[in-house]
Amino acid sequence: MRAKINDGVLFLHHEDVPEYKKGGSVVRNSYFWALRSIAGKASRYKDWEYEPEVWFALTRMLLSFAESRYLGLSETVLEFPASQGEIPEVLRPIATWE
Repeated sequence: MRAKINDGVLFLHHEDVPEYKKGGSVVRNSYFWALRSIAGKASRYKDWEYEPEVWFALTRMLLSFAESRYLGLSETVLEFPASQGEIPEVLRPIATWE
């Protein structure tokens, strides 16, 4: 998922976050609700926002879904632009550069 940090807030690109689909995959819908539950803001057509206080929980959640292998790495890894600078330590286990 494309990610960036601005003013201390982590933003996930709205086109990369999972969609809720009625009657869809239980895993994908659970993933959607888990990500949404800790987001500071999660609008349909805007980037989802996560404050630093939840980054540790986000890391654990993404690692858990990645280890389940029900979802692809592109769906569970945060991809930062090279211009971002250093990735915060708490996010490094689930982050990479674009």
